[in-house]
Amino acid sequence: MSHSLPVGSNELLARLAAHAQRLQALRPGELYAQGQGRQSRYTLEAEGLIVDCSRQLIDEPAWRALLELGAAAAIPAAARRMFDGEVINHTEHRPALHVALRARGGAPLQVGGVDVREAVRAERAKLAAFVAGIRGGVRRGAGGERFTDVVNVGIGGSDLGPVMATEALKAYARGGPSLHFVSNIDGTEAVDLIARLNPATTLVLICSKTFTTQETLTNARRMRAWIAAGVGEANLARHFAAISTNHAAMDAFGVAADARFTMWDWVGGRYSLWSAVGLAIELAIGTRHFEAMLEGANAIDTHFAATDGEANLPLVLGLLSVWNGNFLGCHSHVVLPYAQRLHRLPAYLQQLTMESNGKSVRRDGSPVEGPTGTVIWGEPGSNGQHSFFELLHQGTHRIAADFLLPYESPTGKLADAILTASNALAQANALARGRTLEDVLADPRVQAAGAAGAALAPHRVHPGGRPSTIIAFERLDPSTLGKLIALYEHRVYVESLLWGINPFDQWGVELGKVQAEALVPVLQVVPGELGAHAWLRAALQATGLD
Repeated sequence: MSHSLPVGSNELLARLAAHAQRLQALRPGELYAQGQGRQSRYTLEAEGLIVDCSRQLIDEPAWRALLELGAAAAIPAAARRMFDGEVINHTEHRPALHVALRARGGAPLQVGGVDVREAVRAERAKLAAFVAGIRGGVRRGAGGERFTDVVNVGIGGSDLGPVMATEALKAYARGGPSLHFVSNIDGTEAVDLIARLNPATTLVLICSKTFTTQETLTNARRMRAWIAAGVGEANLARHFAAISTNHAAMDAFGVAADARFTMWDWVGGRYSLWSAVGLAIELAIGTRHFEAMLEGANAIDTHFAATDGEANLPLVLGLLSVWNGNFLGCHSHVVLPYAQRLHRLPAYLQQLTMESNGKSVRRDGSPVEGPTGTVIWGEPGSNGQHSFFELLHQGTHRIAADFLLPYESPTGKLADAILTASNALAQANALARGRTLEDVLADPRVQAAGAAGAALAPHRVHPGGRPSTIIAFERLDPSTLGKLIALYEHRVYVESLLWGINPFDQWGVELGKVQAEALVPVLQVVPGELGAHAWLRAALQATGLD
């Protein structure tokens, strides 16, 4: 693995590499038995979050060296540049001001001659009024009926964030319409919804910054045709709202002027659920709870901007991520929410992390010299325990893990909370400590089985040394969700600073989109009467690389 990073002296990087080699040579039991108080020493707390890093493959000399690396990257100064609206997305000549979307007050912040904070406040007021109109039954469909269902049409950040948050906060979705989401271009989601919803009581949100995204426009047109057939072409405007900057396209589509909301180019899609892109969330849970989510995120923003060194949660998590990926060879990171309501969080974090930091070029245009962009994946526990945990425990890949653990169970029963916690903590401990051959052979059950037990013993060995972090919190409420998302956002930024890359552009995404659009006319000339199998073969031939 490469230890080359654009920050830190050669001496510091060599020292970190030596610490990694030393720690990997230890048996996990040796590391965790080195001293008392390990758990308290490596557990951090801020804003109601408890972050237990004691199961990371780390000790005091390595920890100190990692903090030196963070200091060398000048992360507090970089955080200030982001909060102050400086152009940190240098390839697109933009600031990255998602933090301004959840700021509480503050002095004017000028970007392009516009006070960003005042613009955000004005848009929040407009969104809150729209939400009150829908949830209160003042704003109704063409036939005078209340909206019972809302369909959010978008893709990427215009879908993943709202889907994740509305699923996470279902317990707070009272008194509003039911939310549905359409993103995939194949039409399945739209067709399924059309079969069971009533167009007269359905509101469609079209979420597209440019109003040109192929998937979103295709699905928006499907929904438009369905609504028009149900309520009449002349009444379409009563059933649509849009989040976009393209007013000409919204005019052509038929979106009313009072149902349009703003997106800004200083907010990337994967950071945009705090903006009007979060309209679906606000419609589901109401403005009061949406504001609580913003306040939770702002609390972590303030913590990140104002906290030094090892007490800074995003800084520590970013350092540990780079430590695991660049020094310990953990290029895969599994997210394990022990809360079913967070079942879409891994997918959301995939975009946040991999679209941000999946880069092979540094800010100065030079190639990176080591791994970047950790592969993120996951499923809720305890479901994952019966799926892929075999690979986590006994596979040949060392994979880092995050366990997200609430105290409060949705059932309200302490017994359910205890069962959930016991599963999460047992898995984290087993991944860290493992089980040696000596431990297996000392098991009375193995000894009682004689030769058969001894033959089976190697299959019951667990290498251990799998690093994990436990992020614990009292309950999954809007404020906590805001804190968790902001925590991961800032961790991604810290990683990017250590790797020297730009986390706010996505040229790799753009390449595939452009090529897909170019292939549409190529495929349109493949004769449709060929039949399915022959058409597919002809399509492959027409679009091949030869």
